[in-house]
Amino acid sequence: MREYLLTLCITAAVTYLLTGPVRKFAIVAGAMPEIRARDVHREPTPRLGGIAMFFGLCAGLLVADHLTNLGQLFEKSNEPRALLSGAALIWLIGVLDDKFEIDALIKLGGQMIAAGVMVMQGLTILWLPIPGVGSVALTQWQGTLLTVALVVITINAVNFVDGLDGLAAGMVCIAAMAFFLYAYRIWYSYGIEAAAPATLFSAILMGMCLGFLPHNMHPARIFMGDSGSMLIGLVLAAGAISITGQVDPDALNLYVGSEKEAVHQTVPVYIPLILPLTIIAVPAADLILAIVRRTWRGQSPFAADRGHLHHRLLEIGHSHSRAVLIMYFWSALIAFGALAYSVNSASMWIVLSVVFLSAIGLVLLLLPRFTPRAPRWAEAFVPPRYRRRRAPAPAPAAADPRAAQDAVGAVGAEDRSPVAAGVSGVNGATALGARAHLTDGRRADGSH
Repeated sequence: MREYLLTLCITAAVTYLLTGPVRKFAIVAGAMPEIRARDVHREPTPRLGGIAMFFGLCAGLLVADHLTNLGQLFEKSNEPRALLSGAALIWLIGVLDDKFEIDALIKLGGQMIAAGVMVMQGLTILWLPIPGVGSVALTQWQGTLLTVALVVITINAVNFVDGLDGLAAGMVCIAAMAFFLYAYRIWYSYGIEAAAPATLFSAILMGMCLGFLPHNMHPARIFMGDSGSMLIGLVLAAGAISITGQVDPDALNLYVGSEKEAVHQTVPVYIPLILPLTIIAVPAADLILAIVRRTWRGQSPFAADRGHLHHRLLEIGHSHSRAVLIMYFWSALIAFGALAYSVNSASMWIVLSVVFLSAIGLVLLLLPRFTPRAPRWAEAFVPPRYRRRRAPAPAPAAADPRAAQDAVGAVGAEDRSPVAAGVSGVNGATALGARAHLTDGRRADGSH
């Protein structure tokens, strides 16, 4: 566990430290697209955050290769090299898209090629545990097609949900955390070394997201862009493919009997991993709804619109931060609910807890304009919007009307003082100069 935590911390530190220089590079390189009608941010913000995340991935793999226990993984398995090859290819395609806006079909072809590169180096699904049947061995073509499909679906699901500040990185981090706990349990508790690569991938993925989130929370100073969203989607899919298609369910010894009965007994463990969409169910649902919605309207499935789940949360009255937290809540509920069910599927308390938390989530969805107020003693520790409003003190009457007018003018001049570039809390475009001003009638909204 200590080596995994060290790898996670190194990955997070490298990602965090490189994001600032990458932001400046993105500004100089002109990777700051104009505000589109579907964007929710109101100032041009640099992209290319995936550059820092990719170097964080490389740093994590490099550190793990030189550790005592994890170093043996690189000698026994080719999966880390397969992941690095596929990640480098998909990252390069994402960087080009962040800068030059390449065609969607070209990106789709690049995603399939990246998945194929991983398959060629051994990161593929070899068999599937099917309830009532047993472990079904897949042919080379079947395993390749299923692997490519899972990679492409997961990448686009993460890419579709990347529409609010900190949303994609936070949701993937939650999924990676649940995935890490499951993979580590399979590797440590049952002694199955085939689960070690997935455990390492999940730890590195958590580090990538945690290192990038401080720069990406609202108001975001930099976006991860397609170079980041496609990268973390590929890493998440690679971990699921590794542990699902290459760990023999009969090796778990959860049930003494036939292989068919053993597979049936381990179904609660494998169902969340056969399809990683169970763990990232929220972005997967968003992906499916977007495809159906756009096809129904006669549009291309890759055409951007304002119908994503996070857009709907904003439309019904939720603030930006609250919409992100609600999406976090549902992601954590599904991911850790599936994890708890895989540990003990016979416990009724797990089902009741999931139902209770789901009811709380529905209440949060139905109260978009409810703003909790902190008690007086806690107001110093919460943001200003959660503090109780105090009535303003009445202004003293001025004997001289000219003096009162001069005082008002002085206050107005103070309020109109310019904001210096680089001030903390100001959005990304201020690195180029003064903040961009939008007219009241102009509305810039939609996904990044």
